[in-house]
Amino acid sequence: MPFFSIILPTYNRAGLLRRAVESVLEQTFRDFELIVVDDGSTDDTPQIMEEYRLSLRYLRQENRGVSAARNLGIAHSSSPRVAFLDSDDYWLPGKLEAHRRFIDDHPSIRFHQTEEIWVRQGRRVNPMKKHAKPEGDIFLPSLHLCLVSPSCVCMDRSLFDDFGLFDENLPACEDYDLWLRIAWKERAGLVPEPLTVKHGGHEDQLSRRFWGMDRFRVYSICRLLASRGDAMPERYREEAVRVAKEKCMILLGGARRRERVEFTRELESIIEWLDRGSYSSKDFAPLLA
Repeated sequence: MPFFSIILPTYNRAGLLRRAVESVLEQTFRDFELIVVDDGSTDDTPQIMEEYRLSLRYLRQENRGVSAARNLGIAHSSSPRVAFLDSDDYWLPGKLEAHRRFIDDHPSIRFHQTEEIWVRQGRRVNPMKKHAKPEGDIFLPSLHLCLVSPSCVCMDRSLFDDFGLFDENLPACEDYDLWLRIAWKERAGLVPEPLTVKHGGHEDQLSRRFWGMDRFRVYSICRLLASRGDAMPERYREEAVRVAKEKCMILLGGARRRERVEFTRELESIIEWLDRGSYSSKDFAPLLA
């Protein structure tokens, strides 16, 4: 069995995919399997993957989104440790070696990430202070925004058994959703070396395709409260409610200005649910429409 399973989802990124694949194949630590999951690409992705048929495993599915692609890769993985790489990012050669050292030194920590270099529209940029990667107890800061990058993370495969897979109902913020489900119980680790190069600013980024991204985060917080709210530490529960209400109020202002009547009613219903504090079962799917 390989030490790592690397899962690389892709969709119509033939121009970037080779760089991502090569960055895995050039790792100094060699005990890994690479699984590329093609989410129904209509470009030259299959032809490019044919060049690597002896170096990786290529899976293809109908277009179902990045969560379904990652979940398919997880299902076909054979290592107890999983790392992810988005097809528009790439790794520096020592990334897997750094993960291996961290695992040896911190056997009780079940997920950790490296630091990253940000590139936007071809230029290196510095992340804002709010994007600083935390370690240890990261649940409270993670409520506000996603602080774990898929291309940076390495995790025990058993975490998916304990906390579930990526939510395939979410068209975006699926990583935020998963890390919240994990972080309320697990401590996070950090490799302080920037070993991932994360690219952004291109047109096909999910954050550019969907309006009101905070509605996905409200969905995640509320579903977590509904399933785990009674078991959470009180300070976690109270802060989760506060952040969800804060995000709802911002969304509500926009919905009223744009006369989105049904969405306004749904947000008002969620705020009432949060105020009741009973965390009974509720359908939050309208937030995703």
